[in-house]
Amino acid sequence: MDVIVLGAGLTVIFAALLILLLTLVLGGADRRGLARALADINAVYAPGAAQGRRTALSAGPAGRPALGRAVTLLASRLTPDPAAAWLQRTLDHAGNPPSWPPARILEAQGWGIVVGVPVGALTGLGLVVAQGISPISTLILCVLAGGLIGWWSPYLMVLNAAQRRQEQLLDTLPDTLDMLTLCVEAGLGFDAALMQVAAGIDGPLGGELARALQEMQMGKRRAEALRSLAARTTIPELRNAMMSIVQATELGIPVASVLREQSREMRVKRRQRAEERARKVPIKILFPLVFCLFPALFVVILGPGVLRMIDTFSGQ
Repeated sequence: MDVIVLGAGLTVIFAALLILLLTLVLGGADRRGLARALADINAVYAPGAAQGRRTALSAGPAGRPALGRAVTLLASRLTPDPAAAWLQRTLDHAGNPPSWPPARILEAQGWGIVVGVPVGALTGLGLVVAQGISPISTLILCVLAGGLIGWWSPYLMVLNAAQRRQEQLLDTLPDTLDMLTLCVEAGLGFDAALMQVAAGIDGPLGGELARALQEMQMGKRRAEALRSLAARTTIPELRNAMMSIVQATELGIPVASVLREQSREMRVKRRQRAEERARKVPIKILFPLVFCLFPALFVVILGPGVLRMIDTFSGQ
């Protein structure tokens, strides 16, 4: 009975704190200073957030329900500036998905806390009732675990999407460099070759090349556009290729020879990655074989003999 009363008391305290936080956030939303507003504008119009500019603005606090705005503002207040910058970089690496603007990620984090803390409290209460362990420490640990899981789950989703997109970029990089080399050696200029390759390649790398072309058409120098492309990725091979092209452009070295060398190097590295993955296959297969296939195989092969031996000895 005391455990139930303690759990109910913690739930009431959490609800009161949540209402207080929402009240403070809503009350201070309209009184944010000029520095905060300029920081928000800079976060949206920063060089790394050009593609997600319209989605971030359209998914901002305006136009959403009051409760959703309150949860978003609560999450933004609890998020430090380094974490917000890391989130923006990770969204850039993920390609700034239109369905995942920064405001929606913050809202998901806020809802994760709102849902995770009561779920953790109920889980801790169930453990205390079922196991009879220390009530206070168990409830505190479960509440903290629920809040942390709810807070970090959106981050992990964005990080997973960024990693998958970077893997796709790495897989298509050798073929892209081959096509660029062929176009340049056929007589096209580098910008025209880049346009042809961007139009003929599907996937994230084609989108990145198209974005670099748009930046060059808007007046950005080729070297700056390629450096921005390299900064939006975490792949060393792609960064090295872009930096080599930039250096060749600035030093007057023929781009075709640089592309040819980069293409050859990418093919070698792709073969090495394939060989590495092939060597990892036996290790990855070992555990499913040992824990899943072999037990069933032993039951099928040895089961009838064991049953017959049991019948034989029991008959004696």
